[in-house]
Amino acid sequence: MTESGAAARGTSSGGGDGGHGAVRRVQSGSPWEESFGFARAVAAGDRVVVGGTTSFKGSVLHGEGDPYEQTRVAIASALEAIGEFGLTADSVIRTRLFLTHARDVDAVGRAHHEVFGPVRPVTTMAIVSGFVDPRILVEVELEAFRGATS
Repeated sequence: MTESGAAARGTSSGGGDGGHGAVRRVQSGSPWEESFGFARAVAAGDRVVVGGTTSFKGSVLHGEGDPYEQTRVAIASALEAIGEFGLTADSVIRTRLFLTHARDVDAVGRAHHEVFGPVRPVTTMAIVSGFVDPRILVEVELEAFRGATS
């Protein structure tokens, strides 16, 4: 139900010491973030959670009609969000993929595998009835672990 931004455009802190004990939010600049009242990503403790991310960049939907391309762009945008916390795909421990059509499972799975094949996060893929824009075929969520550094 959200859209992705090209890069995080702002952060806010929920208090704490500025380290892993603080809650930190990253905004992508999506107009839906402001009107619906949410952040692209939230870091709390050792976890960074990225909310539903689509292949929208600003007002442009990338990969219209192409579930593979929409997945690829949405994953890249979600990874940009965790990048604001110094994390990469290797830090991802969970992904959720929401699709509007079961016929797109292989295309979405292929795009997911290209990024996360070596990482092997826990993954859920679910078919949903639709999104806020009917051209959206895929939405991606992810969770990353930023645990202790060595």
